[in-house]
Amino acid sequence: MRMTTAMKGLALGIAVLGLGMMAGCGGDQKASGEKSYKIGIVQLVEHNALDAANRGFVDGLKARGYEEGKNLTIDRQNAQADQSNLQNIAQRFVSDKVDLICAIATPAAQSVANATKDIPIVGTAITDYVSAKLAQTNEKPGANITGTSDLNPIREQIDLLIKLYPNAKTIGTIYSSSEINSEIQIKAMTEYAESKGLKVRAATVSTVNDIPQAAQSLVNDVDVFYEPTDNVISSSIPTLVGVTDAAGKAVICAEPFMVTGGCLATYGIDYYKLGVQTGDMAADIIEGKKRPSDMPIETARDLSLIISKGSAAKLGLTIPEDVLKDATLVD
Repeated sequence: MRMTTAMKGLALGIAVLGLGMMAGCGGDQKASGEKSYKIGIVQLVEHNALDAANRGFVDGLKARGYEEGKNLTIDRQNAQADQSNLQNIAQRFVSDKVDLICAIATPAAQSVANATKDIPIVGTAITDYVSAKLAQTNEKPGANITGTSDLNPIREQIDLLIKLYPNAKTIGTIYSSSEINSEIQIKAMTEYAESKGLKVRAATVSTVNDIPQAAQSLVNDVDVFYEPTDNVISSSIPTLVGVTDAAGKAVICAEPFMVTGGCLATYGIDYYKLGVQTGDMAADIIEGKKRPSDMPIETARDLSLIISKGSAAKLGLTIPEDVLKDATLVD
Protein backbone atom coordinates (compact mmCIF):
# COMPACT_ATOMS: atom_id res chain seq x y z
CA MET A 1 0.00 0.00 0.00
CA ARG A 2 1.36 3.43 -0.95
CA MET A 3 1.43 6.10 1.76
CA THR A 4 -0.04 9.44 0.73
CA THR A 5 1.73 12.73 1.45
CA ALA A 6 -0.81 13.53 4.16
CA MET A 7 -0.30 10.17 5.83
CA LYS A 8 3.49 10.63 5.74
CA GLY A 9 3.13 14.02 7.40
CA LEU A 10 0.88 12.59 10.11
CA ALA A 11 3.28 9.73 10.80
CA LEU A 12 6.23 12.11 11.04
CA GLY A 13 4.35 14.33 13.48
CA ILE A 14 3.49 11.38 15.71
CA ALA A 15 7.12 10.22 15.66
CA VAL A 16 8.41 13.69 16.64
CA LEU A 17 5.84 13.92 19.43
CA GLY A 18 6.88 10.52 20.74
CA LEU A 19 10.54 11.48 20.76
CA GLY A 20 9.73 14.68 22.63
CA MET A 21 7.85 12.76 25.32
CA MET A 22 10.69 10.28 25.72
CA ALA A 23 13.35 13.00 25.99
CA GLY A 24 11.62 15.06 28.67
CA CYS A 25 11.99 14.22 32.39
CA GLY A 26 10.21 16.93 34.34
CA GLY A 27 9.98 20.60 33.50
CA ASP A 28 8.04 22.41 30.81
CA GLN A 29 9.38 23.06 27.33
CA LYS A 30 9.62 26.78 26.49
CA ALA A 31 9.17 28.16 23.01
CA SER A 32 12.93 28.64 22.80
CA GLY A 33 13.41 24.91 23.33
CA GLU A 34 14.87 25.41 26.83
CA LYS A 35 13.20 23.56 29.67
CA SER A 36 11.60 25.54 32.47
CA TYR A 37 11.26 24.06 35.95
CA LYS A 38 8.92 24.76 38.85
CA ILE A 39 10.21 24.37 42.40
CA GLY A 40 8.30 24.67 45.65
CA ILE A 41 10.09 26.00 48.74
CA VAL A 42 8.47 25.45 52.12
CA GLN A 43 10.03 27.09 55.18
CA LEU A 44 8.86 26.23 58.68
CA VAL A 45 9.06 29.71 60.18
CA GLU A 46 10.69 33.05 59.53
CA HIS A 47 13.98 33.64 61.31
CA ASN A 48 17.45 34.64 60.16
CA ALA A 49 19.05 31.21 59.86
CA LEU A 50 16.22 29.67 57.82
CA ASP A 51 15.88 32.84 55.73
CA ALA A 52 19.58 32.63 54.91
CA ALA A 53 19.29 28.95 53.93
CA ASN A 54 16.37 29.89 51.66
CA ARG A 55 18.39 32.63 49.91
CA GLY A 56 21.39 30.35 49.61
CA PHE A 57 19.31 27.59 48.01
CA VAL A 58 18.05 29.93 45.29
CA ASP A 59 21.56 31.29 44.69
CA GLY A 60 22.95 27.76 44.55
CA LEU A 61 20.52 26.93 41.75
CA LYS A 62 21.37 30.18 39.98
CA ALA A 63 25.08 29.31 40.08
CA ARG A 64 24.19 26.12 38.20
CA GLY A 65 22.21 27.98 35.53
CA TYR A 66 18.67 27.82 36.98
CA GLU A 67 17.44 31.37 37.41
CA GLU A 68 14.05 32.59 38.51
CA GLY A 69 12.23 34.41 35.71
CA LYS A 70 14.26 32.68 33.02
CA ASN A 71 14.10 28.92 33.26
CA LEU A 72 12.84 28.59 36.83
CA THR A 73 9.57 29.35 38.63
CA ILE A 74 9.63 29.28 42.44
CA ASP A 75 6.61 28.97 44.71
CA ARG A 76 7.79 30.23 48.13
CA GLN A 77 5.72 29.33 51.16
CA ASN A 78 6.22 30.01 54.88
CA ALA A 79 4.21 27.89 57.33
CA GLN A 80 4.58 30.31 60.26
CA ALA A 81 5.35 27.32 62.52
CA ASP A 82 1.84 25.92 62.00
CA GLN A 83 1.46 22.19 61.30
CA SER A 84 -1.82 22.57 59.40
CA ASN A 85 -0.15 25.19 57.19
CA LEU A 86 2.65 22.73 56.46
CA GLN A 87 0.19 20.07 55.39
CA ASN A 88 -1.72 22.48 53.15
CA ILE A 89 1.48 23.72 51.52
CA ALA A 90 2.64 20.16 50.90
CA GLN A 91 -0.67 19.28 49.22
CA ARG A 92 -0.47 22.46 47.14
CA PHE A 93 2.93 21.47 45.78
CA VAL A 94 1.71 17.97 44.97
CA SER A 95 -1.41 19.29 43.22
CA ASP A 96 0.68 21.76 41.22
CA LYS A 97 3.02 18.93 40.19
CA VAL A 98 6.18 20.87 40.97
CA ASP A 99 9.40 19.35 39.67
CA LEU A 100 11.22 19.49 43.02
CA ILE A 101 10.55 20.59 46.61
CA CYS A 102 12.98 22.27 48.98
CA ALA A 103 11.98 21.77 52.62
CA ILE A 104 13.62 24.04 55.19
CA ALA A 105 13.65 22.59 58.76
CA THR A 106 12.65 19.14 60.00
CA PRO A 107 8.85 19.57 60.37
CA ALA A 108 8.65 21.01 56.85
CA ALA A 109 10.52 18.03 55.42
CA GLN A 110 8.35 15.55 57.33
CA SER A 111 5.18 17.14 55.96
CA VAL A 112 6.24 17.06 52.31
CA ALA A 113 7.73 13.57 52.67
CA ASN A 114 4.34 12.36 53.94
CA ALA A 115 2.57 14.08 51.04
CA THR A 116 4.57 12.62 48.14
CA LYS A 117 6.76 9.63 47.43
CA ASP A 118 7.36 10.69 43.82
CA ILE A 119 8.43 14.35 43.71
CA PRO A 120 12.15 14.77 44.55
CA ILE A 121 12.73 16.59 47.85
CA VAL A 122 15.87 18.28 49.13
CA GLY A 123 15.97 19.34 52.75
CA THR A 124 18.14 21.80 54.62
CA ALA A 125 18.44 23.01 58.23
CA ILE A 126 17.60 19.45 59.32
CA THR A 127 19.68 17.96 62.12
CA ASP A 128 19.16 14.21 61.75
CA TYR A 129 17.36 12.72 58.75
CA VAL A 130 17.43 9.18 60.12
CA SER A 131 15.97 10.01 63.55
CA ALA A 132 13.31 12.15 61.83
CA LYS A 133 12.43 9.09 59.69
CA LEU A 134 13.29 10.96 56.51
CA ALA A 135 16.11 8.63 55.43
CA GLN A 136 17.08 5.01 55.96
CA THR A 137 20.75 5.94 56.35
CA ASN A 138 22.77 9.10 55.81
CA GLU A 139 24.87 7.34 53.19
CA LYS A 140 21.90 6.04 51.18
CA PRO A 141 18.61 7.77 52.06
CA GLY A 142 16.60 5.23 50.07
CA ALA A 143 13.52 7.30 49.15
CA ASN A 144 12.71 10.56 47.38
CA ILE A 145 14.45 12.86 49.88
CA THR A 146 18.04 13.93 50.47
CA GLY A 147 19.70 17.20 51.48
CA THR A 148 22.00 18.92 53.94
CA SER A 149 22.22 18.58 57.70
CA ASP A 150 22.81 21.41 60.15
CA LEU A 151 24.13 19.07 62.84
CA ASN A 152 26.31 21.30 64.94
CA PRO A 153 29.85 20.72 66.18
CA ILE A 154 28.40 20.38 69.69
CA ARG A 155 31.63 19.23 71.34
CA GLU A 156 33.52 22.21 69.95
CA GLN A 157 30.74 24.53 71.12
CA ILE A 158 30.90 23.17 74.67
CA ASP A 159 34.71 23.41 74.56
CA LEU A 160 34.24 27.08 73.61
CA LEU A 161 31.87 27.54 76.55
CA ILE A 162 34.46 26.04 78.90
CA LYS A 163 37.22 28.32 77.54
CA LEU A 164 35.03 31.39 78.06
CA TYR A 165 33.69 30.24 81.46
CA PRO A 166 36.29 27.87 82.95
CA ASN A 167 34.70 28.04 86.41
CA ALA A 168 31.20 27.15 85.23
CA LYS A 169 29.58 24.22 87.00
CA THR A 170 26.05 24.16 85.57
CA ILE A 171 24.73 24.81 82.05
CA GLY A 172 21.14 25.86 81.46
CA THR A 173 19.34 25.12 78.22
CA ILE A 174 15.86 25.79 76.85
CA TYR A 175 14.40 24.06 73.80
CA SER A 176 11.14 23.22 72.07
CA SER A 177 9.52 19.98 73.22
CA SER A 178 8.05 19.44 69.73
CA GLU A 179 11.33 19.53 67.75
CA ILE A 180 13.15 16.22 67.46
CA ASN A 181 16.22 18.04 66.13
CA SER A 182 16.49 19.93 69.42
CA GLU A 183 16.12 16.76 71.49
CA ILE A 184 18.97 15.14 69.55
CA GLN A 185 21.24 18.14 70.13
CA ILE A 186 20.44 18.46 73.83
CA LYS A 187 21.05 14.75 74.40
CA ALA A 188 24.47 14.98 72.71
CA MET A 189 25.32 18.21 74.52
CA THR A 190 24.35 16.79 77.91
CA GLU A 191 26.43 13.65 77.44
CA TYR A 192 29.50 15.63 76.44
CA ALA A 193 29.07 18.32 79.12
CA GLU A 194 28.71 15.67 81.83
CA SER A 195 31.86 13.97 80.56
CA LYS A 196 33.60 17.29 81.27
CA GLY A 197 32.25 17.42 84.82
CA LEU A 198 29.42 19.88 84.10
CA LYS A 199 25.79 19.57 85.14
CA VAL A 200 22.94 20.43 82.77
CA ARG A 201 19.55 21.82 83.71
CA ALA A 202 16.94 21.93 80.95
CA ALA A 203 13.53 23.50 80.44
CA THR A 204 11.20 22.93 77.50
CA VAL A 205 8.80 25.31 75.78
CA SER A 206 5.93 24.90 73.35
CA THR A 207 5.76 28.45 71.98
CA VAL A 208 7.77 31.67 72.15
CA ASN A 209 5.41 32.86 74.87
CA ASP A 210 6.85 30.22 77.21
CA ILE A 211 10.45 31.44 76.91
CA PRO A 212 10.51 34.16 79.62
CA GLN A 213 9.10 31.82 82.27
CA ALA A 214 11.44 28.98 81.25
CA ALA A 215 14.46 31.30 81.40
CA GLN A 216 13.42 32.68 84.79
CA SER A 217 13.07 29.14 86.13
CA LEU A 218 16.73 28.42 85.35
CA VAL A 219 18.62 31.70 85.44
CA ASN A 220 19.45 31.75 89.15
CA ASP A 221 20.61 28.13 89.24
CA VAL A 222 22.99 27.99 86.26
CA ASP A 223 26.27 29.67 85.37
CA VAL A 224 25.85 29.94 81.61
CA PHE A 225 23.31 28.94 78.94
CA TYR A 226 23.69 26.83 75.80
CA GLU A 227 21.09 27.00 73.02
CA PRO A 228 20.78 24.54 70.10
CA THR A 229 19.46 25.25 66.60
CA ASP A 230 15.88 25.27 67.84
CA ASN A 231 13.39 27.11 65.64
CA VAL A 232 11.26 28.41 68.50
CA ILE A 233 14.28 29.76 70.38
CA SER A 234 16.04 31.06 67.26
CA SER A 235 13.03 33.15 66.32
CA SER A 236 12.99 34.81 69.77
CA ILE A 237 16.57 35.34 70.89
CA PRO A 238 15.93 38.92 72.11
CA THR A 239 13.26 37.53 74.45
CA LEU A 240 15.68 34.99 75.91
CA VAL A 241 18.64 37.34 76.35
CA GLY A 242 16.35 39.92 77.91
CA VAL A 243 16.23 37.55 80.88
CA THR A 244 19.78 36.16 80.79
CA ASP A 245 21.54 39.50 80.31
CA ALA A 246 19.68 41.01 83.25
CA ALA A 247 21.06 38.19 85.42
CA GLY A 248 24.58 38.51 83.98
CA LYS A 249 24.44 35.05 82.38
CA ALA A 250 25.86 34.47 78.88
CA VAL A 251 24.31 32.38 76.14
CA ILE A 252 26.59 30.22 74.00
CA CYS A 253 24.62 29.22 70.93
CA ALA A 254 24.60 26.97 67.90
CA GLU A 255 24.65 29.35 64.94
CA PRO A 256 25.91 32.83 63.96
CA PHE A 257 22.53 34.57 63.56
CA MET A 258 21.79 33.82 67.20
CA VAL A 259 24.94 35.80 68.07
CA THR A 260 23.85 38.82 66.05
CA GLY A 261 20.49 38.45 67.80
CA GLY A 262 22.07 38.88 71.24
CA CYS A 263 23.90 35.68 72.28
CA LEU A 264 27.58 35.80 73.22
CA ALA A 265 29.33 33.35 70.91
CA THR A 266 29.18 30.31 68.66
CA TYR A 267 31.31 27.98 66.65
CA GLY A 268 28.73 27.19 64.06
CA ILE A 269 27.26 26.85 60.60
CA ASP A 270 26.87 29.48 57.91
CA TYR A 271 23.27 28.81 56.87
CA TYR A 272 23.55 30.76 53.63
CA LYS A 273 26.41 28.52 52.49
CA LEU A 274 24.45 25.47 53.65
CA GLY A 275 21.60 26.62 51.41
CA VAL A 276 23.96 27.07 48.45
CA GLN A 277 25.20 23.52 49.02
CA THR A 278 21.57 22.31 48.97
CA GLY A 279 20.85 24.19 45.74
CA ASP A 280 23.81 22.45 44.16
CA MET A 281 22.35 19.08 45.14
CA ALA A 282 18.97 20.09 43.70
CA ALA A 283 20.60 20.99 40.37
CA ASP A 284 22.11 17.50 40.16
CA ILE A 285 18.63 16.03 40.59
CA ILE A 286 17.03 18.36 38.02
CA GLU A 287 19.71 17.48 35.49
CA GLY A 288 19.13 13.77 36.03
CA LYS A 289 22.70 13.21 37.23
CA LYS A 290 21.63 11.78 40.57
CA ARG A 291 18.58 10.42 42.39
CA PRO A 292 17.71 11.47 45.96
CA SER A 293 17.61 7.84 47.09
CA ASP A 294 21.30 7.43 46.24
CA MET A 295 22.60 10.86 47.34
CA PRO A 296 24.29 10.88 50.77
CA ILE A 297 23.11 13.47 53.28
CA GLU A 298 25.72 16.23 53.30
CA THR A 299 26.97 18.25 56.26
CA ALA A 300 28.17 21.85 56.33
CA ARG A 301 31.52 22.46 54.71
CA ASP A 302 32.17 25.79 56.47
CA LEU A 303 32.15 26.59 60.21
CA SER A 304 32.85 29.95 61.86
CA LEU A 305 33.79 31.20 65.34
CA ILE A 306 31.66 34.29 65.98
CA ILE A 307 31.78 36.45 69.13
CA SER A 308 29.66 39.46 70.03
CA LYS A 309 31.77 42.36 71.36
CA GLY A 310 28.63 44.08 72.62
CA SER A 311 27.44 41.05 74.56
CA ALA A 312 30.90 40.46 76.07
CA ALA A 313 31.07 44.09 77.22
CA LYS A 314 27.56 43.93 78.68
CA LEU A 315 28.48 40.80 80.62
CA GLY A 316 31.87 42.19 81.71
CA LEU A 317 33.66 39.28 80.07
CA THR A 318 37.24 39.45 78.81
CA ILE A 319 37.69 37.09 75.85
CA PRO A 320 40.90 35.00 76.14
CA GLU A 321 43.50 35.80 73.48
CA ASP A 322 43.69 32.20 72.26
CA VAL A 323 39.96 32.42 71.45
CA LEU A 324 40.08 35.92 69.96
CA LYS A 325 42.79 35.09 67.44
CA ASP A 326 40.49 32.76 65.48
CA ALA A 327 37.26 34.70 65.95
CA THR A 328 35.16 37.03 63.84
CA LEU A 329 33.88 39.83 66.07
CA VAL A 330 30.42 41.34 65.61
CA ASP A 331 28.78 44.21 67.46
